[in-house]
Amino acid sequence: MSFLFKKTAMPSADQALPGRQQAIDSGLFHAVNGHPIHPPFPAHLRQAVFGMGCFWGAERKFWQQADVFSTAVGYAGGFTPNPTYQEICTGMTGHAEVVLVVFDPSVVSYQGLLAIFWESHNPTQGMRQGNDVGTQYRSVIYCQDDQYETAVASQQQYQAKLTAAGFPAITTEIRNAPTFYYAEEDHQQYLAKNPSGYCGLGGLGVCFSR
Repeated sequence: MSFLFKKTAMPSADQALPGRQQAIDSGLFHAVNGHPIHPPFPAHLRQAVFGMGCFWGAERKFWQQADVFSTAVGYAGGFTPNPTYQEICTGMTGHAEVVLVVFDPSVVSYQGLLAIFWESHNPTQGMRQGNDVGTQYRSVIYCQDDQYETAVASQQQYQAKLTAAGFPAITTEIRNAPTFYYAEEDHQQYLAKNPSGYCGLGGLGVCFSR
């Protein structure tokens, strides 16, 4: 198996790295706004999970939105329990790099978060995002509660716009939310801690109508 194929092909549960029982130390509080990054959150808040390539830039997109309560980066959608960043990079966990967004739906709508998601990356690239190649960089929406139908409808809406603009089919994975594993503390709000750090995030220039 070539290295590139290994990075872009999902492993089976039997092939995936074993991981560990204990959670990774992720820290407790958001480095930008000081809010907690772990539940329990205030009861009126809701959660959303998105993957759109490298999670450093993706998280910043959401914490910059007014009235988003908290964000955290982590891993989801694969098989390895409590993986490390190094394990993710092997392509043998099945997880995507994702962002947990905690928001007040009376102030920030889920539809508004979806607009940020679609406009901020290229959702047509399969197991990559720009120069970042691997299963961990795939585009995903992991849905909480009643979010699934809204997410699917938003994909259909954005696909029509992309098709009209000459872009190929969306490859975004949309499904009910699997377990979210928090990433290491160093990766939380990484671009706030490292302002000159890498961010390869970039959209297609096609607006999603809110």
